[in-house]
Amino acid sequence: MTQTTEKDATKLIKRSLKINLPAEGAVVGLSGGLDSSVVATLCKKALGKTNVLGVCMPEAGVTNPRDVADAHDVSNKLGIRFRVVDITPAVLGIHQNLYDFRIGARVPAANVKPRVRMTILYYYANLLNSLVVGTCNRSERRAGYFTKHGDGGVDLMPLGCLYKTQVRQLAAHLNVLKRVIENVPSAGLWRGQTDEKELGISYEKLDMIYAGLDLGLEPDLIADAAGVKIEDVNRFIERERRMAHKLSMPEIPKL
Repeated sequence: MTQTTEKDATKLIKRSLKINLPAEGAVVGLSGGLDSSVVATLCKKALGKTNVLGVCMPEAGVTNPRDVADAHDVSNKLGIRFRVVDITPAVLGIHQNLYDFRIGARVPAANVKPRVRMTILYYYANLLNSLVVGTCNRSERRAGYFTKHGDGGVDLMPLGCLYKTQVRQLAAHLNVLKRVIENVPSAGLWRGQTDEKELGISYEKLDMIYAGLDLGLEPDLIADAAGVKIEDVNRFIERERRMAHKLSMPEIPKL
């Protein structure tokens, strides 16, 4: 599976650049995490190291310095170009200019950050005649666990067909740094934030739920197989329905 997936993903990247001429390369938000490291590796394989730029965008007091170091090590191993852009001033500037900004409004405030990062990635994409290659996986897409017009605002998603557990397998096949594969997944939205804490479930169990739904199994059977409550299965069925708007293009009236 992993070898076929690697070939399919690199073909997608090459084809996207060909379709979107005069695009000449790829820009990847390189956080030092699993997904972005896999995407950067696939881009390097598809396009060559000189045509890939990894951009790490930390926030003071939120981003773990180890993640920045991991992103730097991944870029060094791949030999791709690399930039670090501190998003702290931009995020603070936006918050300070929102007259009704509230410290307690955690999610709206946090979603500013991926949108700032998206803006930076597209700056470099415009500058370098490149495409922004997204890092969302299928688990995140089905759960709607990404920011609309933030980390969801990209030109292509080579991992969009793979669940998180499959991305880990692909990472091992691609010889991604072991400590990166073992990192606790985090969107870097606030200090101490982790994906699984926010979702309320591990990716292993979530992927088992989605695998059961893919097979058309009943929620009670899925719950037994995944070792979760039936309420958890129903919660993610409902969540997928509620978050479907994130995967849709804007509605256009028919005249």
